[in-house]
Amino acid sequence: MKPPASFWLGDRELILASGSATRRSMLENAGLAIEAIRPDIDERAVEADFLAAGGEVSGVAAALAVAKALAVSRQASGRWVLGADQTLTCEGTAFHKPEDENAALLQIAALSGKRHELSSAFALARDGAVIRGGVRRVGMDMRPLDAAFIESYVAQAGPAATASVGGYQIEGLGAQLFSAIDGDYFTILGLPLLDLLAVLRELELLA
Repeated sequence: MKPPASFWLGDRELILASGSATRRSMLENAGLAIEAIRPDIDERAVEADFLAAGGEVSGVAAALAVAKALAVSRQASGRWVLGADQTLTCEGTAFHKPEDENAALLQIAALSGKRHELSSAFALARDGAVIRGGVRRVGMDMRPLDAAFIESYVAQAGPAATASVGGYQIEGLGAQLFSAIDGDYFTILGLPLLDLLAVLRELELLA
């Protein structure tokens, strides 16, 4: 029986190959029926292999989205599977989720006063093959921050400082870090949602 959702037309839920509560919330708020399955992949190994093969840093998010979607799709016959990922680069250096509070302090200090780029990608797969995908990029201007402010921010942000790449969540206290943003809000949250919805409509999976 088709699960209740405002606009989703699939026979079964769309599988989100991710443990991200933010992505799941975005999709459900947009009227999609979602089942979340965390993919069993080594993201840093996928990234290393992609770069070793000549891939550009700006393409890592798309490579990870594909790897996540395929890992789950191969175990879910007949189901639509969505993989997604987000990467951050600043002056040619890639950043990842801070491992702890100290790493968050160092990361935000490194981004302070600079412009960095977020790349958010999605890959839609079925029966072990990628059907469609997409990526969007956003420019983020972090204002100059002194050490005392960074320490105060990380202390007040708590777990949010280590939950996202860059050490911030723009929908929360992370907004305090920025002077300007050039791009799509959903992309900042980790998924180019409007592009995905357009693809799902083309595939007649959305009303």
